[in-house]
Amino acid sequence: MELRDIEIFLTLAEELHFGRTAELLRVSQARVSQAIRKQERRIGATLFDRTSRTVTLTPIGRRLRDDLQQAYDLLQGGLARATAAGQGIGGTLRLGVMGALGAELRPVVEAFRARHPDGDVEISEFHFSDPFTRLRSGDVDVQLMWLPVREPDLTVGPVVLTEGRVLAVSTDSDLAGRDAVSMNDLGGRTVLDPGADMPDYWLEAMLPKRTPEGRLIPRGPAARTFHEVLTRVAAGQLVCPLNEHVRWYYSHPGITYLPIRDAPRTEWALVWSTANRSAHLRALIETVGGGEPRPIVPGP
Repeated sequence: MELRDIEIFLTLAEELHFGRTAELLRVSQARVSQAIRKQERRIGATLFDRTSRTVTLTPIGRRLRDDLQQAYDLLQGGLARATAAGQGIGGTLRLGVMGALGAELRPVVEAFRARHPDGDVEISEFHFSDPFTRLRSGDVDVQLMWLPVREPDLTVGPVVLTEGRVLAVSTDSDLAGRDAVSMNDLGGRTVLDPGADMPDYWLEAMLPKRTPEGRLIPRGPAARTFHEVLTRVAAGQLVCPLNEHVRWYYSHPGITYLPIRDAPRTEWALVWSTANRSAHLRALIETVGGGEPRPIVPGP
């Protein structure tokens, strides 16, 4: 059985739909049907029961799927390891994240290590108040950043995570008793001043200068790290829109987190220096692939 026919069979066994299988593998539906008929003739048994509405595996088809999947996984792993060795993918890829988001990237890191056992990923933190310095200095190879990023010397790669937003307020705030807030509730309320190293457009994406109704959102006390932000919020000095994952990663005395029902969802993408053409970076991007970004939700 040819490798492509194995891929077709295993994909159809997963999707149980000829059209989706053809779309996923970028082949014609006729090619999928041809490959399955060929194997059924070779084996002398039906692998799929087809009707006008459903496709199901036969008992022989299920057994073949289980056997082939193991062999296919071993083959793909061997090819990945050989490719990594040929590309010299050893040593450590340095990945910059903000706060707890390294935990959310664990599936990507584990997949990278599985594909490249001679390589590793080292996660380190950067602060929102100085978003690009470590990337441009070469301290890290790639960073996970909220979009948009519009820097001429940086490349924006795949979006890997998405999430909603919350407003952090003091438990003494008049907003604290609500179930949720809107962006218009920020009007006239002081938010943080993150400093001059944060580009205006990047700050605007998280902390706009005006509400949708046009009311001013004043900037107030400076904060350079996330924990400084939490301290000032708890003291009632400011309110702060934050990404939703803080609700379950950062409980803090004196702070209430309120969902912002009309805030745009945050998209987290991999960003790197355009001049960086390392095999490590290419391997990470290939590991992420072109799949849908994963929503960040509570849980392990």
